[in-house]
Amino acid sequence: MPELHRPLRVALAEDSVLLREGLIRLFDEAGYDTVLAVGDAELLLAGLDEAAPDLVILDVRMPPTFTDEGVRAAIEIRRRAQRPAVLLLSQYVEVVYAAELLAGGAEGVGYLLKDRVVSLDELEDAVARVSRGGTVLDPHVVRELMSRRSDPISLLTARETEVLAAMAEGRSNQEIAATLVVGQGAVEKHISQIFQKLALDDSQGGHRRVLAVLAWLQRG
Repeated sequence: MPELHRPLRVALAEDSVLLREGLIRLFDEAGYDTVLAVGDAELLLAGLDEAAPDLVILDVRMPPTFTDEGVRAAIEIRRRAQRPAVLLLSQYVEVVYAAELLAGGAEGVGYLLKDRVVSLDELEDAVARVSRGGTVLDPHVVRELMSRRSDPISLLTARETEVLAAMAEGRSNQEIAATLVVGQGAVEKHISQIFQKLALDDSQGGHRRVLAVLAWLQRG
């Protein structure tokens, strides 16, 4: 977890020069310290130990094959002793890659579509959540994960599905209540019903409950 008295240290791997420079500018405006900015996964991994970032942001598809280099690098980074937070960016909804990344644990992990990082507010929110050890999944990815499960997700009401999706995005009960324009008590009731229907342990609080939901979404 990053120290509060210094800027967040960010390492970036993005093969598009324009997007890479744009992200660096956004990071600078947000007060982050970009300690490494490269165009491929190999250079990222080579410079990671010296850069010692708190958070690594990387594209899913990078040279040389433009397939899953970013995912493979992210998994390798998560296995390292320093284990910085990881935020993957993708042009498309690639559920398999998201599931592979989450398989190593959902703490300090994010997966966003690139369309969402053009906004400084969106980016700052995602970076803050992931760097604190939270989980951030793009709503489109969450919907794809949920749509691939016919049972027991079919037992949930429309409102419970909305609440579960928001939980999987890393939202707190208070944030869910504000988004859905309902009371916090109603959200807590929906969450209780969700865990009961999905046979999940409701004894864990906050972030652990989000991890439990994500673990359920990944089950075969």
